[in-house]
Amino acid sequence: MPQLADAELALVDAWWRAANYLTVGQIYLQENALLSEPLRREHIKPRLLGHWGTSPGLSLLYAHLNRLIVRRGVQALFMAGPGHGGPALIANAWLEGTWSEIYPLVPQDQAGLRQLFRQFSTPHGVPSHVSPPVPGSIHEGGELGYVLTHAFGAAFDNPNLLVIAVVGDGEAETGPLEGSWKGISFLNPARDGAVLPILHLNGYKIANPTVLARKGDEEIFSLFRGHGYEPRLVAADQPALVHAELAAALEESYDQILAIQRRSHSSRPRWPLIILRTPKGFTGPDKVDGVQIEGTYRAHQVPLAGVRENPAHLAQLEAWMRSYRPEELFEPSGAPKAFLKRLAPEGPRRMSASPHANGGRLLVPLDLPEYARYSIEVKAPATQRHESVRQLGAFLRDVFVRNEQQRNFRLFCPDELNSNRLGAVLEATSRCWMERIVTGDDKLSPDGRVLEVLSEHNCEGWLEGYVLSGRHGLFATYEAFAMIVASMATQHAKWLEMCRELPWRAPVASLNLLLTSTCWRNDNNGFSHQGPGFIDTIISKQGSVARVYLPPDGNSLLSVADHCLRSRDYVNLIVIDKQPQLQWLSIDAARAHCARGAGIWEWASNGGEDPDVVLACAGDVPTLEVVAAAHWLRGKAPDLRVRVVNVVDLFAIAGQHEHPHGMPADQFAQIFTRETDVVFAFHGYANAVHGLLHGRPNAHRFHVRGYREEGTTTTPFDMVVLNSMSRYHLAIEALRRARRRPANGDQLIDECELSLRAHTAYIKEHLEDMPAIANWTWA
Repeated sequence: MPQLADAELALVDAWWRAANYLTVGQIYLQENALLSEPLRREHIKPRLLGHWGTSPGLSLLYAHLNRLIVRRGVQALFMAGPGHGGPALIANAWLEGTWSEIYPLVPQDQAGLRQLFRQFSTPHGVPSHVSPPVPGSIHEGGELGYVLTHAFGAAFDNPNLLVIAVVGDGEAETGPLEGSWKGISFLNPARDGAVLPILHLNGYKIANPTVLARKGDEEIFSLFRGHGYEPRLVAADQPALVHAELAAALEESYDQILAIQRRSHSSRPRWPLIILRTPKGFTGPDKVDGVQIEGTYRAHQVPLAGVRENPAHLAQLEAWMRSYRPEELFEPSGAPKAFLKRLAPEGPRRMSASPHANGGRLLVPLDLPEYARYSIEVKAPATQRHESVRQLGAFLRDVFVRNEQQRNFRLFCPDELNSNRLGAVLEATSRCWMERIVTGDDKLSPDGRVLEVLSEHNCEGWLEGYVLSGRHGLFATYEAFAMIVASMATQHAKWLEMCRELPWRAPVASLNLLLTSTCWRNDNNGFSHQGPGFIDTIISKQGSVARVYLPPDGNSLLSVADHCLRSRDYVNLIVIDKQPQLQWLSIDAARAHCARGAGIWEWASNGGEDPDVVLACAGDVPTLEVVAAAHWLRGKAPDLRVRVVNVVDLFAIAGQHEHPHGMPADQFAQIFTRETDVVFAFHGYANAVHGLLHGRPNAHRFHVRGYREEGTTTTPFDMVVLNSMSRYHLAIEALRRARRRPANGDQLIDECELSLRAHTAYIKEHLEDMPAIANWTWA
C-alpha cells in the first residue's frame, strides 16, 4: 500500500479541515465568519438549514481527489449523489477559487466569507443541495437515485475523463440506483471515459440505518463482484488512518483504470469500486446534551439545533468550529493560506471548473442531413399509409454517419429499437454491448452507439448526463412507460430553468424524447400499456424549457425531429405512433405547418370564413378521426360548414403570457374563430387541453375528447370508440354544437349511433375492424 508522506497528509488534512469549517459556517453563521471574536447569538442565522452528516465525507473525497489530480494530471468530474451535500461542494469550489471567479461578489476575503455563509439556504441564496449554481456540477442532488446514470452518460465518448460518482448509502436503496450498476456493461474502455463509483457507507439516512451499511464486508464484496466490479474497502474513524487508506485506494483504482484502458477489450473488464466506511457527521460534535451524535442519524442535518437559545450549545458550536484551527487555514484577510493552493489543481483541471460540467462550452452542433431527403411523397392527402417513425429511423441512421468523427450523438432505448421502427440506425452502427456475444446475437458490438437496456431510468439518466456534458441524443420508448421517468424529466427541466438564470452556464443540447407505441395502438398489450400522462408532466413545466409536439404524419415528424435536434436548453417531447398510418402533408406543406404550430387544413374543410363548427385535433389518431368525421359530415350534411384545424405544437393553443409558442390572440381567433364551438380530439387527457386554453376568450366553447382510461386488448378503432373519440362521436358532437344544425341532424345522430353498435357487433364476430373503417381513405 503506498504510504502518504507526512507533508502530503498534513496538506490533505488541512484542506479537509478548511472545507469542513466552511461547511459548518454556511449552516450556522451570518456574521463573525473567521471567529475573530467569541460567538454570540446575533452571529447565528435565524433559521438553521442544511445537512452536515454527509458533508465531511464529500469534502474528504474532494481533498484526496485533488491530490490525485495534481500528482497524476487527472481530468476528473465530481458527482455528489448524497442529497444535501451542497455546503461541502460550495466550500471546495470557494477554496479552489472558482466560486469567486463566477460570483465576484463572493471574493476570497472576509467580506466574501460573510457572503458565502449568508447566501446558503437563505432567501434568494443557494439551495442546500448540489444544484445548478454550484460550478462543477451536472447532477442535481435533491432527488436521489441518479448519480451513476448521470456519471455513465458523462463518460460515454469522453475517453480522457474520470467521473467520480459518490453514491450515498441511502441513495443506494433506491430502485434507479440499484439498476444503474449495470452501466459498466455498456462502457467501452477504448472509446469512453471511466466511472469510479465510491459507495459512502456512513450508516444512516435521516432517521434510520441504511441497508448496505448493516451488511458485513463479505456480503458487500460479493454483491459488487457479482455486478462486475473489483471493490476496495476503506474503513476508519480516525482522520490519520482514513487519509492513508483512502489515498492508497484512489491511487490503486486509478492505476487499474489506466491498465484497463491500455488493453484491448472484446468483453467487459472488471472495473474498480471503492467502499468508504466513515462515521456520519465525521469530525462533528460527538455528543450533545449527553446524546450520541457523531456516527448516528442525529448527525444528518443540524447537530446543534438550539445555539441561539442555549448558551451551552453556542459554546459547543464555537468549540466545534475552532477544532478545525481556522487560524492555520485562513489569513486575517479571509483568504485561504497560500500553502492550501498546492492542493488546488490549475484552471480547468479544477473539478469545480471542469468544462465537462458546463457542457455547452464543449458542444459541437450536429451535422444534420436535409430531412426532406427522407420524406414520403404525398400526392394527395389521406390516400396512402406508411410507418412514419420508419422515416425518422432512416434520418437518424445518417445522423450517425455524418457525425461519426465527432462521436457526439447517441440513441437510447429500452430494448425496443426495432419494435419502434428505428431499426435503420443499425445500418450505421450497432448496439453497444460489453458482455459476452454469442452466436445468434444481432448487431451487438463494443463500439456500438445505440444503447438498449431494459431500464427507462438508465436510458433517461444516460441521456441527461450525455447532453449536460456537451453532446446530443434521443431517448425513444413506449408511451405508457415514459411515466417511469417522469420525475427524472421534471428534475432535468428544473435544472434547465435554473441554468437560464446563470449567464455562465452555456446552452446545452435539448433533451429529446420520442414516445411511440401509444395508448391508441396497443392491439395486443392492453390496458397496462395505455397511458398518455407524460404529456401532462411536460406541459406543467415552465414555458422557457418545455415543448410538446404531436406530428400527425411522417413528413411533419421529420420536420419536428430536425428542429428538436438543432434546439438548445429544452425538454422536447415528440409523440407519434409507430404503426402504418395515413399521410396527410407533402414535405413542403409539413415544413410550413410545423413552423406555424397549428393551422387550418383547407383541403379537409368546407367552412369558408364563417364555419358552423370547428373540428380540431392534436395527435395522429385524433387527426385520423377528425378528418374522417369531417369527410362523413361533408357527404351526409353538405350544407354544414365544417373547419378542420390541426395542432402539431401543443403549446400553440396556449396564451402568449403562458408560453412563448402561444399564438397571438388575433391569430388564435383567425384559426378557431371567436364564437364558434370547437370539438377538439386530443391524443392525451382532455384536462391538458382545457388547462392550456385557460385565459382564452370563450374557452368554454371548446369541447375536448381524449383518452378516458378506457380500453383493453381490442382493435384500433374500438379504442377510439371506447374512449368516445371516434369519428362518429365527433360527428355527433359537431352536429349538436353547430351554430346551424342541418335539418336532418337528429337522423344523422341516430345513424352514427347505429354505426357504433354495428361496429361493436362486427368486431366481436370477426375479431377485426370493419374494412370500411380499417381501409378508410379520403378518396
